Amino acid sequence: MRLFISIFAQWIRYNDSQIKQLSIFGAESVTEESDRIPTNIRTLLILEALSKSDHPLTATEINQEIGLPKQTVHRLCNTLVEAGFLTQQSNSKRYQPARRLRDVSAGLLDASRMHIARHQILVQVAREVNETVNFVVPEKLGMSYTDRVETAWPFRIQLPIGTHVPFHCTASGKCFLACMPPRSRRAFLASMKLEKLTDQTHTDPNTLLAELKEIAAKGYSLDRQEFLDGMIAIAVPVTDHSGRFVAALAIHGPLQRLSFDVALSHLATLQGAANKIREAIFSPNGEPN
Repeated sequence: MRLFISIFAQWIRYNDSQIKQLSIFGAESVTEESDRIPTNIRTLLILEALSKSDHPLTATEINQEIGLPKQTVHRLCNTLVEAGFLTQQSNSKRYQPARRLRDVSAGLLDASRMHIARHQILVQVAREVNETVNFVVPEKLGMSYTDRVETAWPFRIQLPIGTHVPFHCTASGKCFLACMPPRSRRAFLASMKLEKLTDQTHTDPNTLLAELKEIAAKGYSLDRQEFLDGMIAIAVPVTDHSGRFVAALAIHGPLQRLSFDVALSHLATLQGAANKIREAIFSPNGEPN
């Protein structure tokens, strides 16, 4: 249960200035800050207090543990009871996790298990190719680096997890675009501005569409210094069992070390890893494992 709270807490985004001096894992001065703590964080503090205890807790005991006003604890606990996340013992009025909260906990722990399995596959690829390996998913702002394993080389191109990169000039982005149906691909490009980032960047939608057609046929994409001067990348799609695009698996490195030929020599490794990720994440019916 404690691990569940830890994972769940990472999913909540909040403004640091709103929860100054507050630690999710040990609120020492919460009373002074309680009027500035968002409701979602107060709820998590209550759940954390319950996760740390080996027995159900009263509102007073929760208040003593986290320092929130007793009325606030009562109100939030009752809301959680009404929503099915907590139950309250009729004889003692103590609160304890209900089935819905346990189901959420199991789901998040399972998601964590899938992340661990995926990351270990990335580790294996990084050891084999000796370059940075990325797991990249499409989002509104572009392709997002959600997981990666950095190369051990001191000379490397660092793009932190959470970085968004363009669709039209990256190996992962072009991989995503190439997996679209042709009509959707054309409509998507028509809505985009093809910003020139290097001399190699596609700024003409027709030339980009031609390359995307080739990528769709070959099953991989290359970044030929289109995003950053001096950087080469190769990406393959990760799909579910029905062939729908889920993410791109990519490696990148400096041109001095990762030539086109070297990048292509790693294609089989990337494709094998993409298949392993699919098997680790999805069941044969396409649903997450």
